[in-house]
Amino acid sequence: MMSLPPLSQAALLIDLDGTLLDIAPTPSSVIVPPDVPRVLRALRLLLDDAVAIVTGRPIEMIDALLGDLPFAVAGEHGAAIRHAPGAPVERPMLPAPPLDWVTEAERLTAEHPGALLELKERGFSLHYRAVPAASAALCDGLTAMLAKSDEFELLAGIMIWEVRPRGVDKGTAVAALMERPPFHGRLPVFLGDDVTDEDGIRAAAEMGGAGLRVQDVFGDAAGVRAWLSEIAASGAWPVLSQRSAGAG
Repeated sequence: MMSLPPLSQAALLIDLDGTLLDIAPTPSSVIVPPDVPRVLRALRLLLDDAVAIVTGRPIEMIDALLGDLPFAVAGEHGAAIRHAPGAPVERPMLPAPPLDWVTEAERLTAEHPGALLELKERGFSLHYRAVPAASAALCDGLTAMLAKSDEFELLAGIMIWEVRPRGVDKGTAVAALMERPPFHGRLPVFLGDDVTDEDGIRAAAEMGGAGLRVQDVFGDAAGVRAWLSEIAASGAWPVLSQRSAGAG
């Protein structure tokens, strides 16, 4: 049986795509199920507001989808953090990708109809869910681009290639969130489904909390939502069975 910290001492940090929300064909076509707002409000009441979204998306996109339902938001894999509703967005001192990289990314995208370029202040993503055969070509192009600099790294996600500056990830985002109220003094429970979530899973476990992989524990995002809904209704952790490592 998986060990979680007492709910009264826990903080929930939740990835968005593939964890709280179902993966969509494009980033803009994701759907927020009607029950999600009620559940997030209930969880904030239970956890004294210690509920955050930790995502690779820009914070502005989270605002458009969820408004102020999460108390805090870490976007762009930790390159942008807002610690409370209405608070300023804080950004570590990190480089932005050169303009010629963006031009090259646009060229790569145009060469593979169906691929999508998602621009961020400190990096960008190439989505290829609609053209999975383009994965290798996109990877080769981005790898050649990044060979010119040691300030950025290329990450493989689920049907996505992510270019981001070195020095931040979802683990650093978890650490930064846990330093401030209402998270400070609690133990993080991080939920994620992708390769980029592994840093958050590891950080949560190292801080005495738990990291839960969607595929191992819940099956899919619908399973995550059902679990969160049960917490909101009962005020207690539902029983979880652990199928692989991930809990602290």
